[in-house]
Amino acid sequence: MSGEMILFFLLALTAIGTAAGMLLSRNAVYAALYLVLNFASVAIFYLILGSPFIALSQVTVYGGAIMVLFLFVIMLLGVEQIPSEYKLKTFLPAILLGLALVAESAYLVFQKVGSTGLQVATSVADAAPSPLANKLFTVYLLPFEITSILLLVAMVGAIVLTKQAPSGKKGAQG
Repeated sequence: MSGEMILFFLLALTAIGTAAGMLLSRNAVYAALYLVLNFASVAIFYLILGSPFIALSQVTVYGGAIMVLFLFVIMLLGVEQIPSEYKLKTFLPAILLGLALVAESAYLVFQKVGSTGLQVATSVADAAPSPLANKLFTVYLLPFEITSILLLVAMVGAIVLTKQAPSGKKGAQG
């Protein structure tokens, strides 16, 4: 077994372990920190695939900016501890959606491997910022915009779900 395979399996175990830790953690702050570790392991996967710009973007954007935003929202709303009734209500849908994602990913990977093989960047020039930005803002503009809207809706949904009514306010009297 080569050194790259050992590194791959160690990273895969780390990614799976941190993802499981994130899902099973009762403390939202710890779950966010598990997610940071998961982002770091994914960035190392990108380095192994020969894409240093994507790896740096993964760490900078997700590990830095997005996680600071998540932690800020968690601390601002005061939802460090997740009540167990919410976990029970979301457990079955989360498992079903996770299995659907795994099935879809397996289908796409095997379809790509069977037809043309997986394509890996052969040089640093293939993963340079200019060609990536050009594709992102021309070919993949719609998925990029949909992703930004989805993140905005998720943030607003988290705020709405955790917002509590003021304790001193009573119903309108008429």
